[in-house]
Amino acid sequence: MARKHKPEEIIGKLREAEIVLAQGGAVSDACRRIGVTEQTYYRWRKEYGGMKMDQARRMKDLEKENQRLRRAVSDLTLDKLILQEAAKGNF
Repeated sequence: MARKHKPEEIIGKLREAEIVLAQGGAVSDACRRIGVTEQTYYRWRKEYGGMKMDQARRMKDLEKENQRLRRAVSDLTLDKLILQEAAKGNF
């Protein structure tokens, strides 16, 4: 079962991996040390590489807010369509 890491944890693990790589270690060694697959490491590096902890936290907060707003727009669109059908007498 996959464990969901927090952005702060991911950034910490990426920094730890960078240390291993800077000391001449291979990517596989760094991944083994931080306990993730190479695929996960590269995905994390693509998403969080170069970020600071507060930036990652802010990004995740914005993603949650964006998801909430999309859901609200979807609900309102559905309500509007139902009301339009009811107004036409097609119920």
